[in-house]
Amino acid sequence: MAKFPVINMEKLNGEERAATMELIKDACDNWGFFEVLNHGIPYDFMDKIESLTKEHYKKCMEQRFKELVASKALEGLQAEVTDMDWESTFYLRHLPESNMAEIPDLTDEYRKVMKEFALKLEKLAEELLDLFCENLGLEKGYLKKAFYGAKGPTFGTKVSNYPPCPTPDKIKGLRAHTDAGGIILLFQDPQVGGLQLLKDGEWVNVPPLRHSIVINLGDQLEVITNGQYKSVEHRVIAQTDGARMSIASFYNPGSDAVIYPAPALLEKEEEEKKGLYPKFVFEDYMKLYALVKFQVKEPRFEAMKAIATA
Repeated sequence: MAKFPVINMEKLNGEERAATMELIKDACDNWGFFEVLNHGIPYDFMDKIESLTKEHYKKCMEQRFKELVASKALEGLQAEVTDMDWESTFYLRHLPESNMAEIPDLTDEYRKVMKEFALKLEKLAEELLDLFCENLGLEKGYLKKAFYGAKGPTFGTKVSNYPPCPTPDKIKGLRAHTDAGGIILLFQDPQVGGLQLLKDGEWVNVPPLRHSIVINLGDQLEVITNGQYKSVEHRVIAQTDGARMSIASFYNPGSDAVIYPAPALLEKEEEEKKGLYPKFVFEDYMKLYALVKFQVKEPRFEAMKAIATA
């Protein structure tokens, strides 16, 4: 099996630009996942976020999770649990409007750094979208524009902790799914692994790598690229020791954005590939996704097609 793609973004500024663009292209075409280093977000700043996130979990979330485990009788599982995940989470919304002030228990310092982190990630997401445009032969800014609704894109962060689990064979940290949105930027625990993606029928580990940001492609990029880029099924395996931190930020289309394959890409396609993907409003797709997140994605596309032709 080929090695999981890790891309040094610093090399985009020199003689190795073409080779680095080729690595990004291969990662998007064949993996749907890659890790980036030297991405412009200071490493000491990432260390601070990691430390504050773990501190917040210990202080505000750990006891709640223990109570949940007790109330759901998840401690000594005998049978497999398929309707919930072994994770403790909270959500931050950044765009179109922030909800940061409404989230209880966050210290002022944590709020401040998460706000700053969101701005840096937004910039990185838009930079990556333009690199994708370059590789796809689309005009610069096309993907960013495709994501824009009346109020711009939707952007939010899911902060998760996966505590040690006594029965990882009976419950997943997070069940297998593809991501519904656009481009996902993940700051994952540098030591405790567990994230896996499905490649060629096999589950492959996404290696923990200090100071990297893991990038994965969502369903919307699959539609816009007419399937040249694919969203990929992934999951989190619970671990018996070590708590795993995960900060996943989702740069998605605006709720009213209309999503459809890029006409410039369709021009190059054979006739039978032109009707592969539907045209829909992102919010309608999300309503359907909420009901069937942990099922395969193809019926979602078919359902949206049926709505479009009804």
